[in-house]
Amino acid sequence: MKRIFLNKLFLVSSAALLFVYGIIYACGGGDDWDFFGYNSNFTPEAFADKSYAPLFLSGDIFYGIGFDTEHNSRFNEDIKSDWETYLKGKADTATVNYFLIGEKTPMYSSEKKTAQNKADITQLHVFYKNKKENQTSLKWGKKINLKEAKIKSFIEFLYLAQKIETVSIGEDYWSYDPAVAKTFKDLKMIQSIENVYNTTADPFLKNRYWFLTAKAYFYSSNKKKTIEFFNKTEASVPKNVLYYRALSYVAGVNHQQNKFATSNYLYAKVFDKCPQLRTVTAYCFKPKNDADWIKSLAMAKNNKEKAALWAVHGFYKDEAEAIAKIYDLDPKSEHLNYLLTRLVNQQEQDINNSFEVKTNSDDYNAPAEKQTIVENREANKAVIKTKAFDLVAKIAAAGNTEKPYLWDISLGYLQTLKGDYAVADSNLNKAEKTMPKTELAGYQLRLLRFVNNLSKIDKLTDKNEKTILADLNWLYQELPKTYKGQEFRYQNAAQWSKNYLATLYRAKSNPVMVELFGGDSHSNSYYWGGGNAYYDNEKNLLDMKAFLTKSNKSEIEKIGVGIYYLKLKDINSFQAVQATYKNKIAEAITFIQQADSVQYAVLLGNPFNGNIKDCHDCDHTANQKKKYSQIEFLNTIKAMQDKLAQKEEVYTNSLLLGNAFYNITHFGNARTFYETSIVGYGSSPYSFRDSMKRMITNCDLPKMYYQKALEAATTKEQKAKCIYMLAKCERNEYYNNKYNNLKNWWEADEDKINFLAWSGFKALKKDYSDTKYYQDVIAECGYFNTYVNQ
Repeated sequence: MKRIFLNKLFLVSSAALLFVYGIIYACGGGDDWDFFGYNSNFTPEAFADKSYAPLFLSGDIFYGIGFDTEHNSRFNEDIKSDWETYLKGKADTATVNYFLIGEKTPMYSSEKKTAQNKADITQLHVFYKNKKENQTSLKWGKKINLKEAKIKSFIEFLYLAQKIETVSIGEDYWSYDPAVAKTFKDLKMIQSIENVYNTTADPFLKNRYWFLTAKAYFYSSNKKKTIEFFNKTEASVPKNVLYYRALSYVAGVNHQQNKFATSNYLYAKVFDKCPQLRTVTAYCFKPKNDADWIKSLAMAKNNKEKAALWAVHGFYKDEAEAIAKIYDLDPKSEHLNYLLTRLVNQQEQDINNSFEVKTNSDDYNAPAEKQTIVENREANKAVIKTKAFDLVAKIAAAGNTEKPYLWDISLGYLQTLKGDYAVADSNLNKAEKTMPKTELAGYQLRLLRFVNNLSKIDKLTDKNEKTILADLNWLYQELPKTYKGQEFRYQNAAQWSKNYLATLYRAKSNPVMVELFGGDSHSNSYYWGGGNAYYDNEKNLLDMKAFLTKSNKSEIEKIGVGIYYLKLKDINSFQAVQATYKNKIAEAITFIQQADSVQYAVLLGNPFNGNIKDCHDCDHTANQKKKYSQIEFLNTIKAMQDKLAQKEEVYTNSLLLGNAFYNITHFGNARTFYETSIVGYGSSPYSFRDSMKRMITNCDLPKMYYQKALEAATTKEQKAKCIYMLAKCERNEYYNNKYNNLKNWWEADEDKINFLAWSGFKALKKDYSDTKYYQDVIAECGYFNTYVNQ
């Protein structure tokens, strides 16, 4: 069992009790930090009350929200609703909201409305105290009857409440440093609030002043009075939300006094009875040791209180143990529902959905080994905890919980993971009979049935293929388009099923279908640049093109094409890139013309420019008289090659062709020419798989054309430029040879070589130092300048 401790993680907030403890010890039970349901098929929101949602299994502090930041607003709606009911007919909703929360009324549209409402409350208090009209009373007197007793009681309560808010309301943020607690030091003011509580006859107001008194003492310099006041008065107070909010203050003071057993017992009571505070009390609940925990259990007055203690304990520790204890105490306990979702989600954590097993190779580029269906099934079966499974099976069989269908559907899913598919069907069918007819519950049942049905298939046949077609279309096409919620966890099943089908087709030696269903997981994804090595094999490429263009596809083939992340245009574009690097420009033009809109993609820099510095960003921002699309680029290369074949302008055409082929290498300004989903993407050539790395770093073609240009050059300036361009190719070749054969280029030995005297550098210095181009190189190329001045 893994525990994550985040020491010194403090919360600044207005929530009662929070500043008195500070240290989180959350996320027990083996949570992965990145777990947010993406490796899960089981949606807890379908069955557990939303008040438990932050406590669902998560690698973060709280599921879905990270940190709890609702401390200043958690009860806003309750407060507004209560006062609106009390003032019914005396003030409209907008007015009540304005005075309570600071929301806009027709009278105020300023963004400073919150500060204004406090000022208005103060001035209305002055009006009631002095019995003299002021600007604020005249203004509000036109909208509400200030002489109405309930209106006066409302304003006077808010006047006292906002005094306490000066210390209770803080910034909603988390910090790794302790929050400095604010203290309300006006004890006379607190006494006056308590006096109003003692003398008020109205039950609604009396309840509010009772809570305000408890809150004031909690934030005061005499916190023990919180407990004294609560104990003295609690018998006469209704057990409503305000009661449990006050009880949480009492728990907080006990925690501050190091009475952890009492504190945790009280937190559990609040957790049980006040759903709005479940996140807060779960965070605050912290037995310091087993002795504290045993003492807390001993304080419980009945089975429901013991169950509540175990409900919070299970959030931090062992869900299975907590479920077993609660079930023995109170089988109908609502807390069992959220704990069961955590237990099921826990069982999913070690399930291998990828059908891959990473090798022990030291090469971080080494691909994972593929599992067969049987190997994957046995491996996953082994990670299901027997204790957890047997517990769920026992409780499901009894059928005496609050939601028996939840136990049936959970057991059915666990049986699927264990490979008991027929029994899983039975339990899923049993769950359907009594489960709620909500969309989310229905989706969950359908998803788990699909997972069970696909898991049954060891070998694809025409018959069993038909059993999954409707669900595949639902999963891949319908849900992404029609499901508007955030809760339903279908993405994991979608990816798992693709991997499953790819594995089935691998067993049938059908590489095209393997690629269709498994290609978007990128079999070579261990490369940072992505890409797809499937297309390095020409037979694979041609087979895929033939498949995509055939008209008589089966239903499952149509599904595969529909989800495949590549289209025919992507393959044609890749072939155009390959042909270009092979200097087969006519073929490249034919392929790019079949690549739809890709042919019109504009290159960011002028690919025919050859600069001293390799700076693609500089080339991209430089003024360009003409922008070249990919088709224009290839057509221009073809035209230059045709002229070169006719011996026309040999120097110029050779130099420009050298620049063009140089710029489509990784070192040039036209990387977007080769950056595709098949080739890959990356700012470093080592982001790419070996075949693509060799292709995009090879300078043989530009070197050939620069050599032709040199041979045709007629002036020293022309020759100097050609020699320098050849030197750049020589430099690139040196580094290619140095790094290309490394398994991990980060571990390359530092050879202390700051520069080498390339043959081009030597020739440039020896024979062309009197050229202007030589001076330009010295000015721009620090590498060459270092060589010259060594």
